[in-house]
Amino acid sequence: MARSDEEDEKNQKEGRSPRFRVSDRRGQSKAAEPSPEAPPASEPPTSGAEKGVPPPEITFTTFVFSLSSSALAQLGEIPDPFTKKVEQNLPVAQQTIDLLGMLEQKTRGNLSDEEKKTLEAVLYDLRLRFLKASGRI
Repeated sequence: MARSDEEDEKNQKEGRSPRFRVSDRRGQSKAAEPSPEAPPASEPPTSGAEKGVPPPEITFTTFVFSLSSSALAQLGEIPDPFTKKVEQNLPVAQQTIDLLGMLEQKTRGNLSDEEKKTLEAVLYDLRLRFLKASGRI
């Protein structure tokens, strides 16, 4: 028995916590073989980024379009990207549209002309769609 094993055994008998040992095993294991204790891994769903397709650049405009897409799904205009079902949730749609409105107020004077026009057009379109969906027009 090695000296450290003897010390661990002695500490256990005396009720003391065993010491921790750290061994550097890098380069010693075969990475391609799964460990016998590990359950077989299932294939996770892959996203565009995992397939080598880089995600789109995050800009103010892409952020506005992302919120707009969420609002369209909540209005029942397009299928939900996760459930693939068309479902209407008007209170949540109104909240998303109001969020875009708040974004318009808080960024006033700080947007480029293109960003400002995009946000105004998206808000106009979503508000009109909301009024139609809620039966107000």
